Amino acid sequence: MTEMMKAIRQRKPGATLQIESIPLPEPGPGEVLVRMSASPINPSDLASIAGTYMAKSWPFTPGLEGSGTIVKAGSGLLPRLRMGKRVACSPNAGGDGAWAEYMKTSVMKTVPLPGNIDLEQGSMMLVNPMTAMAFIQLFKEGGHTAMVNNAAASALGKMLIRLAADRSIPLISVVRKEKQVQELRGMGALHVLNSSSKTFEDELRALSGQLGATLILDAVTGKESGRLLNAAPDGSTLVAYARLSGDPIQADPSDLIRLEKNLKGFQLGIWLNSKSTIFKLRFLKSVKKEMSSSLHSHVNQTFPMDHINQAIALYQENMSAGKVLLHL
Repeated sequence: MTEMMKAIRQRKPGATLQIESIPLPEPGPGEVLVRMSASPINPSDLASIAGTYMAKSWPFTPGLEGSGTIVKAGSGLLPRLRMGKRVACSPNAGGDGAWAEYMKTSVMKTVPLPGNIDLEQGSMMLVNPMTAMAFIQLFKEGGHTAMVNNAAASALGKMLIRLAADRSIPLISVVRKEKQVQELRGMGALHVLNSSSKTFEDELRALSGQLGATLILDAVTGKESGRLLNAAPDGSTLVAYARLSGDPIQADPSDLIRLEKNLKGFQLGIWLNSKSTIFKLRFLKSVKKEMSSSLHSHVNQTFPMDHINQAIALYQENMSAGKVLLHL
C-alpha cells in the first residue's frame, strides 16, 4: 500500500490553497527525503502562487524554503552522509515545495544546520539571509561607494541595514510610510526616505549624489524603477530582485542611453550557480555565522499547515511586521 502524506496544494494559478493527501515521494539518485519542520511565507511564494514566479506545472506544492530532518537517502555518498541531519532546504527546480509533511529534493539543495541555529531560524536561511549577503557581495564586486534599497522595512531590508552598518557601507533605505521611517531610524538606519513624500525624488537625488549611491536594489519595479533610476547618479546600476508592484519596469530610455545607467536582474540561485564551489562554501559559512545577529529573522506568528490561507492573509496584511511561519 502506498504511503501518503499531507501537503498544501494548488490546482491552478491564483487558486485557493487546499490540504490534500498525496503519495509520499521516493528520493532518487543524489536526492534525499526531508521530514519538514517549518517554512516561512516569502514574497516570492506569493508570486509563485499567483503564477508569476519561476516555471512550474500544476497542481503543485508551494514553499521555496524550509527546514527539517533528512529521513531517507537516495543512492550516492553525500545523501547517505546527510542521513539524520537537521537541514535548511529548498525544492528541486520545477518540483513540489516545502509546504508539506515531507519534501524530496537534491542533496545539493540542503544545508546542514549547526547547533546554534534552531529549525525555525534555519527554515528562513536560504532566501532573505543569503540574498542580503549576496547584495553585499554585489556591492563589493561592483566597486560601489553607497547603495539604495527599497521595500526596506521588510525582513530582508532590515538585514541589509544591519549588514551595511557592520561594514560601514552607506545605505539609503526607501519605505512607503512615515511610521516605517521612524521604525528604521529607531534600529539605527542613518538614511531613510519616504517614497510617498512629495519631495522624495529630489531628496533621493541629492542624497544619492552626496553619497555616490550607484547600486540601486529594487524589489518593487513598475513606476518605482523609473523614479529610482531618474534620481540615481550617472553610470548607476539598478538591480531588480522582486516584483512587489506586480508591474513591469517602467523607465526613461534616456537614463539608459544618454546617462549610461544600467538595468540588471537578480535571482539568487542563478547568481550562486555562477560561483565556484570554494566561493559557495565560504559564502555559506559567512551566512551561518551571522544568523544569530545581523541575519536573524523576527517571527510575527506561526500557523499549522491547515491554516495556510489565514497565514497568507496575515502576512499580506502587514509584510513588515515579521515573518509568518508554517509548522509542518
